[in-house]
Amino acid sequence: MMDNSADAPTTFANVAAQTTLLAQRYQFYLDQSTPFVFYRWVGSATLVFFFMLRIILSQGWYIVCYSLGIYLLNLFLAFLQPKFDPSLEQDMKERESEEGGVGGELPTRQDEEFRPFIRRLPEFKFWYSATKATVIAFVCTWFSIFDVPVFWPILLIYFCILFAITMRRQIQHMIKYRYLPFDLGKVRYSRRNH
Repeated sequence: MMDNSADAPTTFANVAAQTTLLAQRYQFYLDQSTPFVFYRWVGSATLVFFFMLRIILSQGWYIVCYSLGIYLLNLFLAFLQPKFDPSLEQDMKERESEEGGVGGELPTRQDEEFRPFIRRLPEFKFWYSATKATVIAFVCTWFSIFDVPVFWPILLIYFCILFAITMRRQIQHMIKYRYLPFDLGKVRYSRRNH
């Protein structure tokens, strides 16, 4: 009589090896897509377009669409915010001045040293999270359990109000602490071939 217990670790090891191989291949293609920012975003926008087309034509899954919208808004806000919040730094400076301590502070005036804008959520992670969320939302539209009956105009109005309020607050924060999270209007130096 043969003992099948010796086959079990081998089968598990094969499955683990194949899973590792697939994960490495997936990561390889993900790494290869990094420099193609425009094409990545066009692909994601196309995915969102087909998702919205599915929502409109099926006239359902509004709660899934609303959840995706809220998540994408949250990602966008994290993308716009600096990694080190200037309002928190200002609060720390005030506390240090009250305590008499001197801390290392970043420049805030034009005549001081340049300070680069570092995002709280980098562009690649923003794109990757947004694309994953859109795929998950699209898959959710294949199951009727996620088609919760709701009055969609209320969700749309609530989302628009939420978007307007949060973007207004974010723009006020950007104006108050004088930072621009985009490359628009910033000087770019091109590399010259000698």
